Amino acid sequence: MSQTLAPLAAADHSLVGRTVLQIVPDLQSGGAERATIDMAEALSQAGGRSLVASRGGRMVSELQSKGGVWLPFPAATKNPIAMALNSVQLARVIRDEGVDIVHARSRAPAWVAYYATRQTGAKFVTTYHSAYYGTSPIKLRYNAIMAAGDVIIAISDFAAKRISELHPEAAERVVVIPRGADLRLFSPAAVAPARVQRLRAEWGVAPHERVVLLPARLAARKGHAVMIEAAKRLAAEWRRDIRILFVGDPHSDSFRRNIETQIIRAGLEGFVRNVGHCEDMPAAYLAAAVVVAPSTEPEAFGRVAIEAQAMGAPVIVSDIGASPEIVRAPPQCPTHQATGWRVPPGDPAALAQAVTEALAMKASARDEMMLRARANVQSRFSVEQMQRATLEVYKRLLGNSP
Repeated sequence: MSQTLAPLAAADHSLVGRTVLQIVPDLQSGGAERATIDMAEALSQAGGRSLVASRGGRMVSELQSKGGVWLPFPAATKNPIAMALNSVQLARVIRDEGVDIVHARSRAPAWVAYYATRQTGAKFVTTYHSAYYGTSPIKLRYNAIMAAGDVIIAISDFAAKRISELHPEAAERVVVIPRGADLRLFSPAAVAPARVQRLRAEWGVAPHERVVLLPARLAARKGHAVMIEAAKRLAAEWRRDIRILFVGDPHSDSFRRNIETQIIRAGLEGFVRNVGHCEDMPAAYLAAAVVVAPSTEPEAFGRVAIEAQAMGAPVIVSDIGASPEIVRAPPQCPTHQATGWRVPPGDPAALAQAVTEALAMKASARDEMMLRARANVQSRFSVEQMQRATLEVYKRLLGNSP
């Protein structure tokens, strides 16, 4: 059965000289990519070597600044022939670099890593970063690689339950380690007012306008279309007072164009806008009057929800997947204990109502929720907890921990 690891009291020196190679499609943006860099930093601080095989991206410089070593590698390919060649190439890297553990964070790279580790004897770890949907036998087989690790890290109880349901034979190898926010960065006290002002100016938001922020990759399952429908309801009362901003890279140019067309057809130009990628997410959350994450499919975690709570921003999430583990909300808990709102997925009326309630909060109620939300993240979802628990997995695999 799955187990939840408590955070370690302190790191020891049993990882000194050990090498862990993480493999991820790219280092452009996203939750798996952020966790990759967080673990590279932790391993470096513990005295180990952290290699990351990836085709690269805008996060490479941050990886290197935190002690990780980037190995240019075509990890994003899904071509079966290319993947087979990649496994041979990765096995060569494992031998040449003395890699002890390979940690895969996505399906195609995981298939490559699986065969490379079987050739070399390196330990194999997977992190179940998504719910990995699919019903066809081919899709189910493709997804199953994420449950093939010597240890399988589930990033929520929801993810652990899904692994156990789909792959009961793997249940004994599952460890629950929730993702974590870096509370050194995601802290209201760490963000200078000038950073917030700069972002608002870049976004073209007037001083009197309040921001409703949807920070997520532009993809169908993230709920942008639901937010547009909710915006139709919000426009009547709030059109002069708020701006609804979509922040994130597009999944594809065609989807981005589709979203922009929906905004125009709804008559919401200017009221709802896609502002693209943001480099300063702590300032973005602090600039927001409310943060929404209206996913239409269950997700294995909710990074937006923990980061927004850490910054004290009121947050609204869909009541599916791992969200109930992250956001405490009425009627499931008393109002005075709530850290945000949970609404039915795909329900624009409920989403609009929750946004209205968040915007209408009195300052004292907002401040109290902010304190509860940040305490919720500090106690359960800090990056240090995630790093220490993952290092414990590495040590256990290497025989340095019970």
